[in-house]
Amino acid sequence: MSKRLDPRNWASWKPFGIGERKPNNYLELWKAFRSVKGNRRYAWRILNQGTCDGCALGTRGMRDWTMDEIHLCNIRLRLLKLNTMPAMDPAALADVSGAARMSSAQLRDLGRLPYPMLRRRGEPGFTRIGWDQALDLAAERLRSARLGAYLTSRGVPNENYFAAQKAVRALGTNSVDNAARICHSPSTVALKQTIGAAATTCSYTDWIGSDLIVFIGSNPSNNQPVAMKYLYHAKKAGTRIVMLNAYREPGMDRYWVPSNAESALFGTKITDEFFAVNIGGDIGFLNGVLKHLIERDLVDKAFIEDHTAGFEDVRRAIAEQTWEELEALSGSTRGRMGELAEMLGAARSAVLVWSMGITQHTYGERNVRAIVNLALARGFVGRDKCGLMPIRGHSGVQGGAEMGAYATGLPGGLPVTAANAERFSKSWGFEVPEKPGLTATDMIDAAHAGELDVLISSGGNFLEVLPDPKYCREALARLKLRVHIDIVPSSQMLADCDGDVLLLPAQTRYEMEGGVTETSTERRIIFSPEVKGPRVGEAWPEWKIFTELAARTRPELADMIRYPGGTPQIRREIEEAVPFYAGIAALKEFGDNVQYGGRHLCQDGRFPTPDGLGRFTVVDPPALERPDGSFTVATRRGKQFNSMIHERRDGFNGATRDAVLMSPYDADRLDLPDGTEVELTGPAGQFTGRVMRAPLTPGNLQIHWPEGNVLLDVSRRSPAARIPDYNAVVTLKRTSS
Repeated sequence: MSKRLDPRNWASWKPFGIGERKPNNYLELWKAFRSVKGNRRYAWRILNQGTCDGCALGTRGMRDWTMDEIHLCNIRLRLLKLNTMPAMDPAALADVSGAARMSSAQLRDLGRLPYPMLRRRGEPGFTRIGWDQALDLAAERLRSARLGAYLTSRGVPNENYFAAQKAVRALGTNSVDNAARICHSPSTVALKQTIGAAATTCSYTDWIGSDLIVFIGSNPSNNQPVAMKYLYHAKKAGTRIVMLNAYREPGMDRYWVPSNAESALFGTKITDEFFAVNIGGDIGFLNGVLKHLIERDLVDKAFIEDHTAGFEDVRRAIAEQTWEELEALSGSTRGRMGELAEMLGAARSAVLVWSMGITQHTYGERNVRAIVNLALARGFVGRDKCGLMPIRGHSGVQGGAEMGAYATGLPGGLPVTAANAERFSKSWGFEVPEKPGLTATDMIDAAHAGELDVLISSGGNFLEVLPDPKYCREALARLKLRVHIDIVPSSQMLADCDGDVLLLPAQTRYEMEGGVTETSTERRIIFSPEVKGPRVGEAWPEWKIFTELAARTRPELADMIRYPGGTPQIRREIEEAVPFYAGIAALKEFGDNVQYGGRHLCQDGRFPTPDGLGRFTVVDPPALERPDGSFTVATRRGKQFNSMIHERRDGFNGATRDAVLMSPYDADRLDLPDGTEVELTGPAGQFTGRVMRAPLTPGNLQIHWPEGNVLLDVSRRSPAARIPDYNAVVTLKRTSS
């Protein structure tokens, strides 16, 4: 990597971008320092000795495996407060009427959950109880109950996921799911079907020096900020960066990397070419690019012939899709599709990166298959500087499904079938159900219909992360028992219930004796040791909570479910259950890691499919209809981590949480100056916000998530992955005010 200054990539000649709109990363350091007052030594040890519990890049301490430089992002700094805050006063929840009026941020600021607490039906709030009483009460209700369990990705390590899914299956159900369901489940489905592996095929080192990186519906500047340093070095190495999106993200145009002297001083131009598309128009554009590649003879014929199947079917299908159809769907032009095709055709190497803008649609699986088709057509899989990368936003997402905390998958990502269930039944000593369970969204449907008795929610907040909060609140209220396992209080815990509500305090990953592991986006399994510091009340590790619940519910299975050897014993069992996690049992010191599959999956075009071939898939464009006068709206992330909002204003674009981002063309056409209050009406309800001009494709709007969930149709989900659609067709009107 060149260390010479390169003014061609500078974003501004103003020192430190003074006067430019951008986040103040050094102010973030100061805020983090202030937020951990009283526990700063502990916070410093977490930063230096722990594996990051923020985005899924997996820095160990403040270093990683991509480059020998310091890495520290705002997401991790903001999480320090949660990891070091003292216990809350249990009296704060003695009457929930006051707490129910608090924002989520205010609830978190109350402090850590220190003890088990119980609110019986009809009582005004929670009272402290002991662990034995809490576990025995839950066990009594769990016997013969219709159960669902959900685990968020909030810093959850592999050990918690594995033990939890095993415990739930010991209770007789496969209805255990995790946050991967509502982010990358379409990637899991489509990649497994096409290349035989449900993970990124390359490493972050492949970004640096690749001819081309294409970001599709992905915004690392907000969601994986450490990755921006990789892009800085990629630009230094001559890599061209392309973005395909409805919104030209400011942070992907120009970024100031705070820990790199050149970029911190002058900023870095990131995106070389931006291709604007409609929300939901990605298939139209991607199929158009493939159509150009085929017509201009820019495909890698040798790779296609030797390493793939299904190309002729795709070639015929693409030939029948008209340019007019593809242009109308994409919101772009045949010429622009040709420009990207020429860039791909000229590139010797490329990495294709995507995220929620691709997956969170009713046709998310089709979106991913369209991306895979492009990679296979050019042979951009299984070699240096190439790959398919469904970039993860949270440190726990990749491992969640691989550990089997999935309603449709067992450990190792094996589908729930009679044969696979029998395999684990023999291994674990109890019967594993052979039919798939309820997904996260299906659990809410079942609760709403009165067909679910108990919900165990480890972290997460369905009231904030799923469409139609009113529907979710009604569903939560109809349960006979809710068990919330978390480190801080949330609004979901305070929702009314036809039965009892239990709060069980959890430990953070840095508090767990024996240490834990996470799996990063690049398939690196990383050990994170216990970090010496204060401990809160009677908090337990989540793996112990789940296994103890199951052991007390089914005492005859207790010896098969409990882990007296702690997390090292769990890691040994993971290695037995998931062969490609070989090496996890040996991880025991800070920095220990193993990258399963090595630097590249599908090495040299050998795919882990039955015949060793990657599969092209015919991808039919979705039938998108937007009535005259309506808009397609997408929900976007701002200054937040998951649904945890850190700031009311986004430092990249200046948008407040009530902003309705709109193209200047549409704003001028409708005579809507910036700041005009408007009401959007969608399938589930209304959203009131203020117009803000932004570089958006005309006909499209963006509003923040989770605030925009009030517009979304809870019934719209993809057919295989069952992911909710976080987009909607809405009407817009100026309010009377």
